[in-house]
Amino acid sequence: MDLSFCDLHLILRGRKILDGLSGHMRPGQITVILGANGAGKSSLLSCLAGLRQPTSGHAQLGDTPLSSLSANERAKQIGLLPQKGEIHWDINARALVALGRLPHHGRWGSGPADEQAIDAAMIATDVVHLAERKAQRLSGGEQARVLLARVLAGQPRWLLADEPLANLDPSHQLDALERLAECARSGVGVVVVLHDLTHAARIADHILLLKQGRMLAAGPRDAVLTPALIAEAFGIDVHIGRDDTGAPFIIPSRRAS
Repeated sequence: MDLSFCDLHLILRGRKILDGLSGHMRPGQITVILGANGAGKSSLLSCLAGLRQPTSGHAQLGDTPLSSLSANERAKQIGLLPQKGEIHWDINARALVALGRLPHHGRWGSGPADEQAIDAAMIATDVVHLAERKAQRLSGGEQARVLLARVLAGQPRWLLADEPLANLDPSHQLDALERLAECARSGVGVVVVLHDLTHAARIADHILLLKQGRMLAAGPRDAVLTPALIAEAFGIDVHIGRDDTGAPFIIPSRRAS
């Protein structure tokens, strides 16, 4: 089922953060949210996750408003990887990943299906060897991968990720992007906030381009990632090309005149 939003407005401490945003995302696709700092990317993602109530407007899953879902049911449907994932418990990495299964526990707690989901998530994010290490003592990149595994363990129908590549080295950035692509290929809807334009160009099926809380453009990757729209959103000129495999790349060259 689609994840959509209609006429979202968000005002925080007297400041307009989101200004009448509408759009929809489809399962099995990767939607990338782009925009300069302060454009409203993380705020939009929070509204789509049901964690922040908009001042007006609504988000819905299929025909069901997110506000009408219980927290547990919403957690089964939508998994969120926040921008600044903090680990508050002195537990090992596997126990942290297992927290992603809590919305699925029945009266008798966890079962074989939960253990299988945890194992699969840890394999996918290359953290099996960290299973017994204290999560709070892992490096920033290791913590980021464990937190992604926690979201994947919940097997959500929608995966929302806010800057999931932060703190990852280049090889693990590529691994994380491939995990997101695998989720989309399996039918999961993926919505991700990114800053790197090349990563966005290589992974996105659909792009939402924000500017100062408004929707500057929305549509297929090649229709949105144009020099003119990038210049308007970010104030930079770019070179757009393709490498020897045909994959696109975007190189900022200078501030737009």
